[in-house]
Order: sequence, then structure tokens, then C-alpha cells
Amino acid sequence: MQGMPDPDADLATYYDRHAALRNTRSLTPHRVEAREWFVRLLKREHRHSLMELGCGTGVEGLAFVQAGLHYTGVDLSPESIHVARAHGLDCSVANGRSLPFPDGAFDAAWSMSTLLHVPNSSIHDVVRELVRVTAAGAPIGVGLWSGDDEEVLNPEDLDEPRRFFSRRSDQTLQRIFGEHGSVEHFQTWPEGTGEESGPGAGNWAQHYQFLVLRTPSPKRTPAPK
Repeated sequence: MQGMPDPDADLATYYDRHAALRNTRSLTPHRVEAREWFVRLLKREHRHSLMELGCGTGVEGLAFVQAGLHYTGVDLSPESIHVARAHGLDCSVANGRSLPFPDGAFDAAWSMSTLLHVPNSSIHDVVRELVRVTAAGAPIGVGLWSGDDEEVLNPEDLDEPRRFFSRRSDQTLQRIFGEHGSVEHFQTWPEGTGEESGPGAGNWAQHYQFLVLRTPSPKRTPAPK
């Protein structure tokens, strides 16, 4: 409908404006531990390539490259991609609903604090794309801030446009991802304070959710009788 806000365009505008600041923001210890655990998982399974949806300025991309992985990142924000490329990362502007990669292009995927910006009306489209570009039987690591299954604008954003959030309960999150594969790992940790606080300016009761979705294994062709 004409005049309706475009969440993707609004997000790109917000993160373009804040790209320089986000490039200097450190990750919480829980986030670092989750990434390092995921890297160990990939190495045990002899997986060498990874695609990150919502790569931002490349903070985690650099860590994946330093861990020896072939890294590709995508983000809605052109300015964030500009910063990431300045770090030498292979990144491009793209929308999670239509990723510019062939089927099964990557050994694994990663998306932290990104899919909470995707409304329920299109979350399955984005998860389906993540599964499509990732190899069969591969792990996809996802992190989100929880909520009470509500879709709202962030009250801490002082400038327009404000960021859209879909705040999903643990049960809803696992149900959504379970429709696209097997949720083989799920954990949560409490919201911290200061640098470890989440969005919402203290107005939201929340915790962080981290899961690993295992994409469906390839279908076996029955042996001829």
C-alpha cells in the first residue's frame, strides 16, 4: 500500500547512519563463546566456508577469517558493507529474502541479531533462503533477542526511522526453525547491563537465544530392485 513504511529500507537507513559506531562496538563474552563453539563444530565436521546474513561492518567476519574459514557476508546497509570491505572481507549488499548465491554454495551459515528484524509474515522465506544456499546436512547458527511474540518499533531509537523488531518466544522460535530442518542445539543467556544489555532501552524483558539449525540431509535414491 502506498505510504506504508518499508522495514528493509528503514533498517538500511538506520544502520548506514550508525555504521561507524557499530564498527567499534565489542561483542559480549557470551556472543564470543557462541561463535568460538560454532567454529569448533565446523572444524570437527571439516567445513571450510561460511555465509553470514546481517554481517554489519564485519566484526564477526574478521574472526571467522582469522579462524581459517572462507567467509562471505551480506547486509542490507551499503555503508556497513563499505566498512566491511575496507577490512578486506568478501561482502555485498543483499536481502535475506533473495540471496545472490546458488543452491548449497556454503558449508555453513551464521546470522546473529538479524532475523529479529524480519516480520513473521516473511520469516519463513528468509529461513528457507538460508537453508537453500547452505549444504544439505549443514549447521546454521542463529542468535536473537527474545520477547512475548510481539512486533514493535524499538523505543530506544530516537531518530526516524526506528528499527522494527519481531520479538519471539523460545517456543515460537524453535517451532519456526523446526519447520526447515532439525534444531539440534538451543540455549539462552540472560540480558546483561551496560555493553551487555539488549535493545529496548530497558523497557523489554528479554534474554538472548542461540540455536543451531541442521539443514535436511540429502534424499537417498532407493536402490533398484
